[in-house]
Amino acid sequence: MSKLTGSKKATQFTESVIREMTRLNEMYGGVNLSQGFPDFPAPEAVKEAACAAIRADVNQYAVTWGARGLREAIAVEFTRRHGLPIVPDEQVTVCCGATEAMMATMMGIVDPGDEVIIFEPFYENYGPDVILSGATPRYVTLCEPSWTFDAGELAAAFNNRTKAIILNTPNNPTGKVFTHQELEAIAALCRKWDVVAISDEIYEHIIYDGHRHVPIATIDGMADRTVTINSLSKTYSVTGWRVGWTISPKSLTDAIRKVHDFLTVGAAAPLQEAGVAALGVPEAYYQQLAEGYRRRRDVLLDILERHHFTCYKPYGAYYIMTDIAVFGFRDDVEFARYLVKEVGVAAVPGSSFYRNAAAGRTKLRFCFCKRDETLAEADKRLAALSNLVIG
Repeated sequence: MSKLTGSKKATQFTESVIREMTRLNEMYGGVNLSQGFPDFPAPEAVKEAACAAIRADVNQYAVTWGARGLREAIAVEFTRRHGLPIVPDEQVTVCCGATEAMMATMMGIVDPGDEVIIFEPFYENYGPDVILSGATPRYVTLCEPSWTFDAGELAAAFNNRTKAIILNTPNNPTGKVFTHQELEAIAALCRKWDVVAISDEIYEHIIYDGHRHVPIATIDGMADRTVTINSLSKTYSVTGWRVGWTISPKSLTDAIRKVHDFLTVGAAAPLQEAGVAALGVPEAYYQQLAEGYRRRRDVLLDILERHHFTCYKPYGAYYIMTDIAVFGFRDDVEFARYLVKEVGVAAVPGSSFYRNAAAGRTKLRFCFCKRDETLAEADKRLAALSNLVIG
């Protein structure tokens, strides 16, 4: 057998479906409601801070686990907002985006033979992260319409091989915000089985209708067994900057930092300086951010419902999961390709968020982190679907 082949690990997952849909959108000149990046500007003060850092020649390596100023800003902001003391020198690691933060965490704390629990539908990176770490993923289903989990199914997923559980709240792709009661149930199982919670909280400021983001690290007994992952990307509309971080208990920090160092060395130094400015914006910024996205959510919900999609209303993040059964296509992939090629609107096939493609065959995810003009153009194009509705 030839050795000129990819690894066995690489055969266990596909390329990113989300990024594939963006490429197809560019090919066909569509409206991109697939990949979750804003098409409007980042805050001026944050951009100016990056430019100022470059002009000041902050262009060489920062400390591999993050510039001191940014690590201190991350710690201060988390403590101010959630009341949990964080020591920047012992707990904060700056990475190249939340994606690398998750990978460094997984490879730093998980061994071959371990199991990692993932809620599905899931953000598509989590499964490959587990596989690349040599572990085995175990899936627990979030059931629509409210995207709740069955307590018995969750409890049955834990065993002596369970090393970690991945949590994403507010959730991509569903917009679910895990409640305090749900987090308590997860925390109780983590304590019982001595399991680490890896909590992706990148959408923490994008939340609606009176819901509240609760970091699982603030639940009793969880501060010493939680790795919290976050990033500048979504909150400050800088998804291409790739500046994220972990907040970890001291017992896990060294392992995460070592893996991070050999994965990427460090995040871009001038953009870390801009991150200090970003984390120092007034509280009103976050209120306006959430309100702006709530308005966009309602606009896209109206658009999709008028065009015969069944929508699951999100309470956080900036995505809407839909059911497409009414259109009569064989599956979500066929419909998504038709939608971008023939209608000119890109969305993400629901099957990419499930371990078993059949579970997502009638689902599609749309994002609303877009300008009003973008959403209006999508509305016009989706009118072409009216002749496809069956029944």
